Amino acid sequence: MTAHQTAAPQPVTVREVGLRDGLQAIARTVPTDIKRLWLQEAYDAGLREIEVGSFVPPRLLPQLADTAELVAFGKTLPGLFTSVLVPNLKGAERALESGADLMLLPLSASHAHSLANLRKTPDDVVREIAAIRALRDAAGSPCLIEVGLSTAFGCTLQGRVQPAEVLRLLRAVLDAGADRVGLADTVGYADPAMVAALFEQAFVLAGDRLACGHFHDTRGLGLANVYAAWQAGARRFDACVGGIGGCPHAPGASGNVATEDVAYLFASMGQPTGLDFSRLIELRRHIAQWLEGEPLHGNIWRAGLPKTLLQAA
Repeated sequence: MTAHQTAAPQPVTVREVGLRDGLQAIARTVPTDIKRLWLQEAYDAGLREIEVGSFVPPRLLPQLADTAELVAFGKTLPGLFTSVLVPNLKGAERALESGADLMLLPLSASHAHSLANLRKTPDDVVREIAAIRALRDAAGSPCLIEVGLSTAFGCTLQGRVQPAEVLRLLRAVLDAGADRVGLADTVGYADPAMVAALFEQAFVLAGDRLACGHFHDTRGLGLANVYAAWQAGARRFDACVGGIGGCPHAPGASGNVATEDVAYLFASMGQPTGLDFSRLIELRRHIAQWLEGEPLHGNIWRAGLPKTLLQAA
């Protein structure tokens, strides 16, 4: 018996993160007018939640320095929910000024990764999240605060990350005022059994505030991990058209799960995403031109949709 025969159709949200997580891993700077076209084409493909950039200091990530301009353009697209990544209180101020719908705050469950990435311990970051919540509330802004628990399944610096520590931090960020939390396999260490177990435990603590799964296909298990999280109850996932991005500590490896492959996974099981395959593949072709020479990943662009799915449609 197949999954779509045992599970009633439930809408799945795919948040496209290529303009942030994808481009931050690529040294070149894509012109803002091309990014606007990228954003428009993603919207035309049915994506209604898009992470358009990051309010990181431009000296650190010059390729994302135009994030405020992309938020402004995103606000002209009816029904588009714009996300931005925010590393600290200053970034949160800029996110609130921009009018973004959601700010994503990264919190590494690995102490070693947190110190290397932000020069702060995880508990330091939790305290800053509380300050960001206070800032948001004082501003009277509707901007949602989502905390992405990165390296939740392992870390290239620390190795194993204990599930108990992930769950402790999850509870801490909810207590600090996060509206939502997500679990991220930042370096592609997860397997489906790990994903199922951690998501099930996290749902007990967070309920519907556990709102996202973020998986990389570094070792070929990205879609299997998406499926495991979906079986555990997740209904919202990050992905990048063309599978761009990825961990800088794993050169040559695949990046994020490919949006078009995630869309196919759920379409094959009868679970709606609202995404248009032909437009996703067209966007992928354009990304290959805009990022000429950069490796793209994924399978549906190469193999195409099976006749069984086309007949069912």
